Amino acid sequence: MSNSQKKYILAIDHGTGGPKSAIVSTEGEIIEWAFEETPLYALKGGSVEQNPSDWWNAIIKTSKKVIDSGNVPVDDIVGVCNTSQWSGTVAVDKDGNHLMNSIIWMDTRGAKYIEKFYKSLIQVSGYSLSKILKWIKRTGGGPSQTGKDPIAHILWIKNELPEIYNKTFKFLEPQDFINLKLTGKFAASPASIHVHWITDIRDINNVKYSKKLIKGFKIDPEKLPELKSSIDILGSLKSSVADELGLNKDVKVVMGAPDLPAASIGSGAVNNYETHIYVGTSDWITCHVPYKKTDINHNMASAPSAIPGRYFIANEQEIAGGALSFLRDNILYHKDELLKEEVVPDVYKIFDRIVEKVPAGSNNLIFTPWLIGERAPVDNHTVRGGLYNLSLEMSREHIIRAIFEGVAYNIRWLFMYIEKFIQKWKMQENPNISKRDIIIPELNIIGGGGQSNIWCQIFADVLNRKIKKVKNPIQAQARGAAFIASVGLGYLKWEEIQRCCEISNVFTPNPENRQIYDKLFKEYINIYKIMGKTYKNLNL
Repeated sequence: MSNSQKKYILAIDHGTGGPKSAIVSTEGEIIEWAFEETPLYALKGGSVEQNPSDWWNAIIKTSKKVIDSGNVPVDDIVGVCNTSQWSGTVAVDKDGNHLMNSIIWMDTRGAKYIEKFYKSLIQVSGYSLSKILKWIKRTGGGPSQTGKDPIAHILWIKNELPEIYNKTFKFLEPQDFINLKLTGKFAASPASIHVHWITDIRDINNVKYSKKLIKGFKIDPEKLPELKSSIDILGSLKSSVADELGLNKDVKVVMGAPDLPAASIGSGAVNNYETHIYVGTSDWITCHVPYKKTDINHNMASAPSAIPGRYFIANEQEIAGGALSFLRDNILYHKDELLKEEVVPDVYKIFDRIVEKVPAGSNNLIFTPWLIGERAPVDNHTVRGGLYNLSLEMSREHIIRAIFEGVAYNIRWLFMYIEKFIQKWKMQENPNISKRDIIIPELNIIGGGGQSNIWCQIFADVLNRKIKKVKNPIQAQARGAAFIASVGLGYLKWEEIQRCCEISNVFTPNPENRQIYDKLFKEYINIYKIMGKTYKNLNL
């Protein structure tokens, strides 16, 4: 296809750190992108919020920047699609105005209402046996005891801010709020609404609200948006938005999907069991699967994909690259009395150079990245981060490498259960595979962490698997949004996506590091087991 024939999507990747807006061809080529950071408001007591006005202003700014670059003709931009942080809540009125800050996926204030919801005579690990079985049967899971799911946010608002609850016309996910700002229309997709735990997903081709589940939470069903497919055209851009961005008024907005399901497409790993790791502020490992299944012990379940009629494994770990941001902002360059005027450099490339020089294992120093609790493979909001085995002969070089490795240990912990999750299906489809064989021999890697070659190598060594870096890994979610729009607008088919995702580098495990990483990973798990009671005593 010649440049004059190419068509493009304005793809918005709205993460916790801020939105990236990109011009992406309908075949996934990233032409131009821009990022704008947005603030996070975290307070004691589990409050973690963001201002939706900050999101929207940053999206407009970055979108105008990439459109005004002139790298593609405006007339060739045919669609807009956004993918956003998941498991957040925006309360809006009938006019689409947000009534308060968005409660985002890190917020735990609703935990006490989930605890009350699960209270019963027969409980298993804090869950009401009768309720969790009812929920798993219909929607594959249930609200986490951490209070981080949107249903916990809504219950907190209902009980703590009744005036806001009563004024709310719809509760929207961040992704669906951005769609509202783009089109003026209130809607959600089976993918975006899933972690509210109020949809029946047993028939993946006909996901719908469950009256029984909604009634169980005692929330008003009319405050929930209508459901549309991720590839449905929600509508045209609002005239005011089109004018502000300089786009044609007939540009279509495609529903899209939140970060995990969009990344599953933008990673290029779209066939069943093809797996990817995402490393950004948080991390996840996911792949598409053929059936509905739940692993309640490790907080994983099949969830509706952005590809209609498909499931994917949904899971997420709270902190990955966020541990490096914490090191930068709260320790090395914290704006206190000592560093009032300090200019923060681009430390991530410096971190890479430091880590490359430190031997594998960081002199047996172990970092646990549980800075705000954990979701998977354990659902525990009381665990916290730490450095273990720190000694005088170490320096900050060892600490920095230990942080890289600690995130990899955490991902390996989850990866163990991902392989078990799909093992039976793969063995049934491939009779030559045994339980001793490697179920997932390779993983694509995307996200900001995928830009670091040394981190990719650490993942390969710790997981003992081949790691394939997707080209432009930081743009995988924007690419996923563009692919969703391209399919929705008829420019691409799902089976064509894999050829549109180029692998830029492949990292194979270094056998010399096998022994040290197996040893340290074993101790990493022991730290969780031994420290669990201490964390609970300190943080409940």
